[in-house]
Amino acid sequence: MLPLHLQSESHVPLYIQLRDQLRALVHAGDLRHGDRIPASRELATMLGVHRTTVANAYAELESEGLIQGHVGRGTFIKRNGNGLKITPPAPPVLNGSHGIRWELLFADERGEEVLSRLTASAPMDALSFVMARPAQEFFPVDELQHCVNAVLRNEATDVLNLGPSDGYAPLKLALLDMLGREGIAAKDENLLITDGCQQSLDLISKAFVRPGDSVILENPTYPGAVAIFHGARARCLAVPVKTHAEPNSEPGVDVEALEATLAANRVKLIVLTPDFQNPTGSSMSLAARRRVLELAARHQVPIVEDHIYARLHLREERVPSLKQLDRANLVIHIDSFAKVAFPGLRVGWIVAPAAAVERLRLVKQTTDLHTDQLAQATLAEFLRRGLFTKHLAKMRKVYSARLEALDQALRKHMPDGTRWTRPEGGMCLWLELPPGFDASELLIHVKERGVLFAPGRYFYVQNPLPNTLRLGFASLDEKQIARGVMTLAEMLKVEMRKRQRGVRRAERSRVALV
Repeated sequence: MLPLHLQSESHVPLYIQLRDQLRALVHAGDLRHGDRIPASRELATMLGVHRTTVANAYAELESEGLIQGHVGRGTFIKRNGNGLKITPPAPPVLNGSHGIRWELLFADERGEEVLSRLTASAPMDALSFVMARPAQEFFPVDELQHCVNAVLRNEATDVLNLGPSDGYAPLKLALLDMLGREGIAAKDENLLITDGCQQSLDLISKAFVRPGDSVILENPTYPGAVAIFHGARARCLAVPVKTHAEPNSEPGVDVEALEATLAANRVKLIVLTPDFQNPTGSSMSLAARRRVLELAARHQVPIVEDHIYARLHLREERVPSLKQLDRANLVIHIDSFAKVAFPGLRVGWIVAPAAAVERLRLVKQTTDLHTDQLAQATLAEFLRRGLFTKHLAKMRKVYSARLEALDQALRKHMPDGTRWTRPEGGMCLWLELPPGFDASELLIHVKERGVLFAPGRYFYVQNPLPNTLRLGFASLDEKQIARGVMTLAEMLKVEMRKRQRGVRRAERSRVALV
């Protein structure tokens, strides 16, 4: 029997404890290449935990390349990512002492890292719905090259030096013009250029949040936001996101739950993604946005509005952003070029009251001094030439077709009892398996068929639903989407048939006993 000891009273989730203990057994040599480990149901019974706990731990170990499941045979310790057998390593000697086990010193688990490992451990030809990323085959490389050449020809000595912490002046001017056309009246002192939305959240956390402060997050939400505020030792309060229109309600953040949470707690920040929320794809109605702004004003709590997906809308008529509707100077609006075309250039921005921007600028100085000048100047040129508007229009059509292909494939192939959101833009869709099914366990099976997705549990602040998953559709074409959904549906139906056979056997056994 494996020497595993889970502590239910620990603040560390049980599946994390199990994952770490199994990983330690592998690295210590107690488990070697080719060894079979118990099936998830068997180990769950041995440890007295729910099967989902074991399945979640196994899914993470498989994403790391430490184990591999084989249908009908079991789960085995496998070779590592370099093709070498995992054997107990000889510990390095440093000044006469053993080397440090660095993995034991890490402060926390980062959800985005786990999602990246899912993709990294997959075959090159795998159909991956894991990440919400732009389609790289449409990157406007030639147009961007012309912009880079123009910048280096005209401004090389300026852009290759350190610049101001608040951003490259020509880019700020171009962004202020774009924001003005979108209905956001901002001035230079209201705008801070950042290294993208992830840094924007980090700067906001450092500027406003002290250990123990309460921050409201959507549940489920973007794992990068959870990691930042947990890292700041904030008290993260989860407000549910409604993913399906129910009677007398609508998709988007649960406004009644938000109101109750604000009434019961002293809250420092509210973090929301009103448009095509990650991971659910849901959007808030105009009435809900106005109600949220009223609540924030009443309780004097700033709102951080993540606007990163909002431009990828299918309809010409758009619901105004929270920042557009803000009359009380409550909204800190963050955005980026990353989801339209340039995830690698790492340029984003914050629009906020001048006092908040000045504080954020000072925090930014201690973080990285300034944002890359060449990238900023290149994007300023891209905006000035009208290339951003042109490229955005093109990508909206591409993603519209891919979202339509995904919805049609789900309608055609998914069994009864499966539900999914129907976004009107963005890059991802949220799917709920029939009750009782575990997305992490299903991932083990579909991965063998060359398909990947992101289990929903990575996106929850608390109370994860194991039967949920996210499908990122932007980086797959229509044929790949159809093939991937067909595979996913086939494996789900296989698991449903297994369950039905088990129910029939149990019924026959009960009748025989009677």
